[in-house]
Amino acid sequence: MKGGEEVPKCEIIAIANQKGGVGKTTTTFSLGVALAKAGKKVLLIDADPQGDLTTYMGWHNNDEIPVTLATLMERTITDKDINAFESVLHHNEGLDLVPSNLDLSSLEVSLVNAMSREYTMKNAIGSLTNKYDYVLIDCMPSLGMITINALACSDKVIIPVQSQFLATKGMGHLLQTVLKVRKQINPNLKVGGILLTLVDERTNLAKNIRKELSETYGNVFKLFDTQIPRAIKVAESTSQGESIFSYDKNSKVSSAYNNFAMEVLRDGEKELHRSSNIQTR
Repeated sequence: MKGGEEVPKCEIIAIANQKGGVGKTTTTFSLGVALAKAGKKVLLIDADPQGDLTTYMGWHNNDEIPVTLATLMERTITDKDINAFESVLHHNEGLDLVPSNLDLSSLEVSLVNAMSREYTMKNAIGSLTNKYDYVLIDCMPSLGMITINALACSDKVIIPVQSQFLATKGMGHLLQTVLKVRKQINPNLKVGGILLTLVDERTNLAKNIRKELSETYGNVFKLFDTQIPRAIKVAESTSQGESIFSYDKNSKVSSAYNNFAMEVLRDGEKELHRSSNIQTR
């Protein structure tokens, strides 16, 4: 490394939408695998008490996992020693996971009276971040304290939106929360973009939803060029503990998630270039 050259910064991305069933978990896993395939070191964090990401990645008995995100956050609240690496599980597609289970639900109650409660997750995973290029956080479908914690430690949030009627309903509330977090807790938080998911290419509905999103938010936030099609293969891969890349690498969905990952990488490079230009002025 040349003298004065900075170590590349880990980018932390929250995948969030308080609406369920929009493809958050699939997007987190698929984006993670695509970034790993592109040579990046990737850590996924399951920040949903349902533990769907943990299950999707093949750990089906998640109640038996000894150290989870809840464990790390509980130790942070009670000021106990933390070795965050104890929680890391290694997936055979080249990326890592901090798992979750229902313990995270009871921990949310504990956060109410915790000191610096919004920064509990940030403090719990802090030692992990310099080992990875990307950390992706799969958020729960609510805007409670766990999701606030995820936004507090993220550089950006990507919002998957299902291609269906009333897709934009609730978006305003989510974006208000993001702006409030940016104003009061994490001034570096950006909206990385809106991703259209579960698109049925046979109908005009997807075009109408995209047009609505573009007209409502396009001047303020990026709308990713990539759209993720609906496919039965994704549901099949979920039960196998494999990403869509491993289960059906030639599918339209795997191609779409690969294109989406390239967009995320390009955006990251542009931001890095922009910030380095500002620093050299």
